[in-house]
Amino acid sequence: MRVYLPLTLALLAEADRVGEVPASVDKLVAEDESEAAEYAALMTAADVSAELIDRPGRRVVLAADVVEMAGAVPKKAWAAVHVDTADDADPDDDLAWYATQEISDLLAGR
Repeated sequence: MRVYLPLTLALLAEADRVGEVPASVDKLVAEDESEAAEYAALMTAADVSAELIDRPGRRVVLAADVVEMAGAVPKKAWAAVHVDTADDADPDDDLAWYATQEISDLLAGR
């Protein structure tokens, strides 16, 4: 199942370094498999991310495909990262999509 994990850039960097997102991070799931429900879950995770960041900052949501909700989410389950394109972006703005292979460039500010 697809889950959305609200993070910050610092939390993403730590997860990338250790190879997993800790079990303590919230996992949000869409109500159904429709595109609208998936988008709603993504944006709900973005709202949670906004509460985690120190200003200025960017909302970060990691999408992952997991079998079970419990436990850490290993890097091999990560599907994509969604991030604001600028610090303090409008909360109504969509997030940019990044492939998991782009995480190091994203974290390096490229």
